[in-house]
Amino acid sequence: MSDVHSHHPVMLQEVVEALQVRPSGIYMDATFGRGGHAAAILGRLGEHGRLIAMDRDPQAVQVAKERLAMDRRFTIQQGTFAMLEFIAETAGVAGKLDGVLFDLGVSSPQLDDPARGFSFLRDGPLDMRMDPSQGESAAAWLARARETDIAHVLKTYGEERYAKRIARAIVQARTAAPITTTAQLAEIVTVANPAWERDKHPATRAFQAVRIYINGELEALQTSLPQAVRMLVPGGRLAVISFHSLEDRIVKRYLRREVRGEDLPRHLPLLPDAAQPTLRAVGKARFPAEAEVRDNPRARSAVLRVAERV
Repeated sequence: MSDVHSHHPVMLQEVVEALQVRPSGIYMDATFGRGGHAAAILGRLGEHGRLIAMDRDPQAVQVAKERLAMDRRFTIQQGTFAMLEFIAETAGVAGKLDGVLFDLGVSSPQLDDPARGFSFLRDGPLDMRMDPSQGESAAAWLARARETDIAHVLKTYGEERYAKRIARAIVQARTAAPITTTAQLAEIVTVANPAWERDKHPATRAFQAVRIYINGELEALQTSLPQAVRMLVPGGRLAVISFHSLEDRIVKRYLRREVRGEDLPRHLPLLPDAAQPTLRAVGKARFPAEAEVRDNPRARSAVLRVAERV
């Protein structure tokens, strides 16, 4: 299939440098997307290097197979973050990875394709599933969810100040007509939202919240970070790009905990292995350069955090 939607890999040079890609290394791209980061990694690998990619989105997997089917160094599997360890084991690289990359959030092709239902700027079916063949669409969930549950999702996953008010409006609107398109939901949220950030669309937080909930994104991230670390060789690098505070908070807290090791009473004579640090922080959080943000405004909220397996 042709990929008509453009995609700019975020912080491309910073990611390749953070992973310290070696010609003979073995790497995993946990979010292939449209392959921008993967292509850069492959460009630094020699003939004996390997790149194992995964993506939840069947369209991304299809693009990968079409573009890179002839490259014997590359393989891709469809799966969620929670399947990272299984995919590594299946590929025979468990505990052998020199680097793992997470590029979180929604890709530009997903946002730009109205049929996927991710964007409040383009009218389309209200779906929002990363894998349209699995789980419940946003429209189906909003049709049955209780008002309190909708409000909880908006508050928890979107940090929406007016969650209760917007949830009430959604429930009232669906009694008149099913909410089946992105334009419908965006209009309902906009009318119900009394105030929002000047540089954001009034439906931004609500759409983020519903998408994260429908796809179980934060739970999958929490599950997969320890898996990624277990799959690394000593000295292997973990690089994570996040795009909003909820993701970044999970990544930051996990890395901090693994860098410090488990807190135990000081009087213990020997620290058990479980209490030993598993990671070493590599520099501070990194952000896109001004030139990249000008060229790709979607990169403006990106944060890159890097750690090394000890």
